[in-house]
Amino acid sequence: MIKLEKVNISIKNDCILKDINLNLDHGNCYGFIGRNGSGKSILFKAISGLLKIESGMIKNDKYEINPKTPLKNVGVIIESPMFIANLSGFDNLKCLAEINKKISDEEISDCLKKVGLKDAGKKKFKNYSLGMKQRLRIAQAIMEDPAIYILDEPFNGLDEIGVQDVYQIILELKSRNKMILLTSHDDRDIEKLSDYIFKIENRSVLNV
Repeated sequence: MIKLEKVNISIKNDCILKDINLNLDHGNCYGFIGRNGSGKSILFKAISGLLKIESGMIKNDKYEINPKTPLKNVGVIIESPMFIANLSGFDNLKCLAEINKKISDEEISDCLKKVGLKDAGKKKFKNYSLGMKQRLRIAQAIMEDPAIYILDEPFNGLDEIGVQDVYQIILELKSRNKMILLTSHDDRDIEKLSDYIFKIENRSVLNV
């Protein structure tokens, strides 16, 4: 479980989110909707431990989550990873995999296949299309099979086939008791995939 208690977030003295209380459990997909600039990405950064909150507490079962102790065992799409332009998609993932040393080359290849990049794994990242870059971002989020997924606009740049591929990935993750936090500019994606939907409006997070 991830728990937010009376969380307040401000950026440069501008209050973005106020008095946020949430309980997030494994096995569920939580969809977050709201206009651009409402605070969805900022909330996801705070839950990941990438952003310091002004007051309140974010914690899981074992520790408080903050920039000093960020969330562990999580796959994240919030900001673009710093992929290396002259490396292939496979080699970029392998560099990231070396940090934790959890997965094999074969598992990286399987992950590329899952996101539809089987035939592009050897292609240099700088030659990827926008959709291929987004698929690689998804691959880096899921490749180590974490318990939690924080996916901010995972459908951006994808064609219809890519969207359906990500749908299937999310549904499969749900079936394996993973926790998923999701945003999309298309509310229909949220409605189809989410067990619970929250709307961020007027600095508040409202249960829809």
